[in-house]
Amino acid sequence: MAEAFNPPVTVAITGASGAQYGLRLIEALVQANHEVWVMVSKAALLVIATETDDELPPRPERQAEVLSQRFAAAPGQIRCFGREDWMAPVASGSGASTAMVICPCSTGTLSAVACGASNNLIERAADVALKERRTLVLVPRETPLSAIHLEHMLKLTQMGVVVMPAAPGFYHRPTSIDQLVDFIVARILNQLGIEQRLVPRWGDQPLP
Repeated sequence: MAEAFNPPVTVAITGASGAQYGLRLIEALVQANHEVWVMVSKAALLVIATETDDELPPRPERQAEVLSQRFAAAPGQIRCFGREDWMAPVASGSGASTAMVICPCSTGTLSAVACGASNNLIERAADVALKERRTLVLVPRETPLSAIHLEHMLKLTQMGVVVMPAAPGFYHRPTSIDQLVDFIVARILNQLGIEQRLVPRWGDQPLP
């Protein structure tokens, strides 16, 4: 009998700095027993190799194997799709997941989503999420922001997209990079309506 997972969530990792956010999000979704559909851009593969001790292979099938092993996922829980895999479920409104997160989201991807470009599967999946009125969360990691970036963020926000810059807070007194990463991942999970225990919600415990 096939494993019963919670509804699938799409996670796209693009070439902005902050690959740790996307990888930790995948891990948290696996732990929450969600099926996770993953897309990793070519630039993101370079960022992952640069910023972390991990290295993902270019082929989606091998990516799924590596991620499943790293995060102790059940068979079939993580599915990876390539740049031009137009038969992937995320490419159509009839097969798209309940929510999509682009984390981190490069400003190039931000622009493409704002303009409705569908030059690759990540952009097409975001376009599907928009047209189907499904939850779409973008986590840009860029500074400073130009007027172009801000205009795109405003446009997407007005369309119902959640734009959540990777700007972790410090009121929980973080003592490690992992805790800073968890702060953002926890906020993403909150937006998806997924219970999380990575970071206490404001007011759940007294501040020091």
